[in-house]
Amino acid sequence: MKKIFLFLALVIALTFSACTQETQNKLGRSIQNWTGSNGVLDIYMGGKLVQRFIDIDKLTTATATDGTASRNYRYGYGYLDKNFNFKKDAGEKKLYFEISNYSTPYVFYENPEN
Repeated sequence: MKKIFLFLALVIALTFSACTQETQNKLGRSIQNWTGSNGVLDIYMGGKLVQRFIDIDKLTTATATDGTASRNYRYGYGYLDKNFNFKKDAGEKKLYFEISNYSTPYVFYENPEN
């Protein structure tokens, strides 16, 4: 059993090392998309925190209708944390949101409370 595990680990390592950096990044993002990241998105205006979304699996870059070019915003789904306590409280619903790549000052990070 141990030999099989070592052999599989070696095959995976060799396969992964033969991939380009971009392919490795895509694989890593695919794994993260599957496992989730419990992200937090803070939106600032005038240096002040004005909105927080919690329990976000990922931010996705929008693509053009024809699927060949990226659009200038990201989108995702998360709970609007009205009282900024990093917890889903009664009345805080899961919402769709979009943020501009150009005009929205934001910070995306893993929820420190979980």
